[in-house]
Amino acid sequence: MQAEAAKPAASPRGGLKQKHVLWKRALIRYQLYVMLLIPVIWYILFKYVPMYGITIAFKDFSATKGIMDSPWAGFKHFDRFFSSVYFWDLLWNTISLSALQLIVGFPIPILLALLLNEIRIGWLKKLLQNTTYIPHFLSIIVLVGMLNIFLDPETGKVNQMLTMLGMDPVFFMKKAEWFQAIFVSSGIWQHMGWGSIIYLAALSGIDPTLYEAAKIDGATRLRRILHVSIPGILPTVIILFILQIGSLMDVGFEKALLMQNPLNASRSDILPTFVYKNGIQGGQFSYTAAAGLFNTLIDFTLLLLVNWFARKKTGSSLW
Repeated sequence: MQAEAAKPAASPRGGLKQKHVLWKRALIRYQLYVMLLIPVIWYILFKYVPMYGITIAFKDFSATKGIMDSPWAGFKHFDRFFSSVYFWDLLWNTISLSALQLIVGFPIPILLALLLNEIRIGWLKKLLQNTTYIPHFLSIIVLVGMLNIFLDPETGKVNQMLTMLGMDPVFFMKKAEWFQAIFVSSGIWQHMGWGSIIYLAALSGIDPTLYEAAKIDGATRLRRILHVSIPGILPTVIILFILQIGSLMDVGFEKALLMQNPLNASRSDILPTFVYKNGIQGGQFSYTAAAGLFNTLIDFTLLLLVNWFARKKTGSSLW
């Protein structure tokens, strides 16, 4: 049996030729690359360049000395934050609120997209889409204002209905035990329509012949959803789930801060509001930078772990 001939080494001319073709294509479509420069420059200037400011978490920052000339403090601010009496309360409030948003809020846009996909009456489908999309465009200030109006113990419609049923009015916005339920449910109402857009786009990309084949085999509508629709959008679901895990601890301090008051602070005080109040308002920049960096490291660690697990189990991942 004759030995196989050795494969010729890759020619350097081949690589040069590929680079030449790549540059030629880039020159032909230079308008697209010029447009791409705008977001790239924006990200570099406003996302990457400010990262050097992380160093103030390891320094005793002084505005007069600047970041570079401020004295080095090591992990002093981290030790102070971890040993503080409110650390575990802040961590629990943030994690529990984030987990509740993920568990309850993440599946709702998927279910809404599946529902809209099954509606065959055109005007009804458009009506439901527009009705669920509109709240997304409300500002957080307007949303919190609506919550205060509707949940007012005297003039709010919710408490008026409770009174009609013979129940006592409830001070929803001033009770700590109601904070997370109101925060999450109002967020679902505001964003579920907008969040369903990507899933509707994924559903529209499923081959219609799969539905036809399932229908011929006698599959009911529910089984077509379970065995055709859901598997068809599963890669999209996994990618969006990973992205949401990557921002799990970033609850959104604006809404929490606007809903916060002294009576519900025991549940509404989370890491982002703590950083804002003590850092921006209190001037403890190094201390709150350490707290903020800790918050970010949790998100980063979760992102790596979930992405690795998704790639191993499903083959779908961000990288």
